[in-house]
Amino acid sequence: MKRGLFISFEGIEGSGKTTQARLLYEYLCRKGSDVILTEEPGGTEIGREIRKILLSPRHLNMHPVTELLLYNASRCQHLNEIIIPALRSSRIVITDRFTDSTYAYQGWGRSIDMDIIDGIDRISTGNIRPDITFLIDIDVETGLRRNREAEKIDRIEMEEIEFHKRVRNGYLEMGRRYPDRIRIIDGTRDIEELHQLIIVELESALARHKGG
Repeated sequence: MKRGLFISFEGIEGSGKTTQARLLYEYLCRKGSDVILTEEPGGTEIGREIRKILLSPRHLNMHPVTELLLYNASRCQHLNEIIIPALRSSRIVITDRFTDSTYAYQGWGRSIDMDIIDGIDRISTGNIRPDITFLIDIDVETGLRRNREAEKIDRIEMEEIEFHKRVRNGYLEMGRRYPDRIRIIDGTRDIEELHQLIIVELESALARHKGG
């Protein structure tokens, strides 16, 4: 049986990826697709508990490797409890963040050796990747300003601006390395215009998926 389509949304803080993931989910639901919307860290009861630890401003002294392991623990549970069963049932899965976030934030952002991240990823995901990733790109200052205006504050938001710039650069580098999977979308566009661009890219990916 052909498995379902796996879609991820990525981007720095305040990029608008969560909004676009939800809009795409609603679009596919209206079309009658069998689709689920999930997120990382989280997606499961265990993942939501880990999320509280990871994002709490009370944990500013968290070691980078502790952070790396917690994100992967959440992802492993998410993948095996939610994502893989849904894909095996030929459902479409949309996730707000997946493995690319770890390479961007813990790799480029925290400067953890990429070989270490690769090794842990093999354990936690078996190197599973989305079929298509929408990388919503904006400049760091705009993203952080959006979140301040929305009164969103968590441990990652509180990092210095240079950290967020490294994360963005990491995302853009991954987009250059994996253009067949990662679509870089200009996040400064109007929300609806952005949504329509994503639909065009998705319909192309769905056609290839059905043909394959």
